[in-house]
Amino acid sequence: MTDATGGVERFDAIVIGSGQGANPLAQALAKAGRHTALIESTYVGGTCINVGCSPTKTMVASARVAYLARRGTDYGVHTGPISVDMAKVRARKQAIVDDFRGGSERSIAGTHGLELIRGEASFTDPKQVKIALNGGGTRMLTADLIILNTGCRPAIPQITGLDSVPYLTSTSIMELDAVPDHLIVLGGGYVGVEFGQMFRRFGSQVTMIQRHDKLLAREDDDVSDEVVKILREDGLEMLFNSETTRASVDAGGVTLTIRTESGARALHGSHLLVATGRVPNTERLNLSAAGVRVDSHGYTPVNERLETNVPGIYAIGDMKGGPAFTHISYDDYRILRENLLHGGSATTTGRLVPNVVYMDPQLGTVGMTEREARQAGRSIRVAKLPMSWVARALEMDETRGFMKAVVDAETQQILGCAALGVEGGEIMSALEIAMLGHLPYTTIKEAIFAHPTLSESLNNLFMSLDE
Repeated sequence: MTDATGGVERFDAIVIGSGQGANPLAQALAKAGRHTALIESTYVGGTCINVGCSPTKTMVASARVAYLARRGTDYGVHTGPISVDMAKVRARKQAIVDDFRGGSERSIAGTHGLELIRGEASFTDPKQVKIALNGGGTRMLTADLIILNTGCRPAIPQITGLDSVPYLTSTSIMELDAVPDHLIVLGGGYVGVEFGQMFRRFGSQVTMIQRHDKLLAREDDDVSDEVVKILREDGLEMLFNSETTRASVDAGGVTLTIRTESGARALHGSHLLVATGRVPNTERLNLSAAGVRVDSHGYTPVNERLETNVPGIYAIGDMKGGPAFTHISYDDYRILRENLLHGGSATTTGRLVPNVVYMDPQLGTVGMTEREARQAGRSIRVAKLPMSWVARALEMDETRGFMKAVVDAETQQILGCAALGVEGGEIMSALEIAMLGHLPYTTIKEAIFAHPTLSESLNNLFMSLDE
């Protein structure tokens, strides 16, 4: 509604951005009787369902089918020549995106007391935002409660000549209608690993350029080394301790000048994927007008209750920094739902942060790495089991990788794990449940699991500590 002082519409709550934490929170607020505005400048659903989790994992599934088809003879199955129709892969991906996005839009539209406003929001003071509407014009809104959920976007490094090169990002690479001849990937994090392996399986030659001496920098060295081994088996070329100093367009593609440990090198490719991290979408919010503090990278720091430094303004999801995962954004929603609607005292303190890298085989991790545990001064024991010792993996002919668990030597509690193997994310999730229930590793070691399953190998994993 509009107040009597000049066209400012008053709401009980304003939610800026419609990511995977914001949508259920806005609906929960509205269902609790709070008149709520949900502001979105582009697509409902945020990064996850539009340009992140859902579309990429749909394409990963297509790449795995191509991989298995080429391995058919390993299983006694003979097929003809394998080719990939990228236009069909893209169409399948887009159908999933459209379905998920449409479901979110219908759910929002069916929520009484919730208004979806399409436009760009910016603060004019701590309680008021101006919306530049997508269709033209503006609206002024005010509320005592404002939640920010504007997410992140691909970061573009400062490289001479890059602005003149038709590079790809994690968003635009999913719109290709043809398989690149030679894809160069800048970056060795989650995005680079997933897309690098994916397009190698689609049929591209792939070269990855990594500034550091390992992939997936947070992981223990043995995990990172095994990931490199697997990717090299799949035919990817990887250049470590290498820095790109120049980019230019040439006939048929892109040429990069790279500084390596052995000297300068020119690398030519048909396509270039920039996968060097992400930056928060905060610059257009005019946060200074609200007094909201941002750090040197543009993120909005929050306390354990997701409050910014300004009372009544909260930030959830990727834009606040920390782990940039959909499930973390959704847990942020749970915390605010509990605190704002039920008078609770939920916090982010001590929450487990699971993660899956959707390479193949998957890498599922949760809790502390071995390096982190040792740096924290914990007395630990490390259990490790190669997937080649797992009966189910042998039966599936999927024996690459290993399982690893870090255990407190005194309490026998599981501190963390890494499952690099077939369905590694599901194996990790089983151990996460044990960690949530504070089960000692000995309980898992002696548990009865169905045979033959991947979970059954958790017996053997922890039996390795008896040796």
